Amino acid sequence: MAGLDSSAPVPTEVKLHQTSKVLELTFADGHAFRLPYEYLRVYSPSAEVRGHGPGQETLQVGKRDVAITNVEPVGHYAIRIRFDDLHDSGIYSWEYLHELCRDQQRRWADYLARLSLAGASREPVGPVLIARQ
Repeated sequence: MAGLDSSAPVPTEVKLHQTSKVLELTFADGHAFRLPYEYLRVYSPSAEVRGHGPGQETLQVGKRDVAITNVEPVGHYAIRIRFDDLHDSGIYSWEYLHELCRDQQRRWADYLARLSLAGASREPVGPVLIARQ
C-alpha cells in the first residue's frame, strides 16, 4: 500500500473547518496546507475513484458541496475520511496527503480541465423527479 514510506512527512495537526469546508494540515516543518473537501473527495485514493490501474479512474462530478462527516486514524500512517455522500472507502496515507498538498494547484487545474472536456460540472445534481401520468 502506498503511504508506508517512513520518510513521509507526518502532520502534527489535522483540523476540519466545517464552515469553509477545508481540511487543514500542519506539518512539523511549519508548513500548513488547506485542502478543500471537494478536492479531497475527487482525489480519493479509493478504488472506486482511482480504479485498479492506470486509465481506470472515474471522473467525480457534482461534488462542489460535499462535506466531511468524520475523520478517523488508521494506524499511525493514515486517516479515513467519511463524506456526506456516503463515500468512505479511501484511506489517505500521510504520504498521499502530502502529495495532495504539494501538487494541489496542478491537480485542481487538471481536474477542472477533465470536467470541462467531459462536459461535466462540479455542481451537485438534484434528485431526478419522475412524472407519473
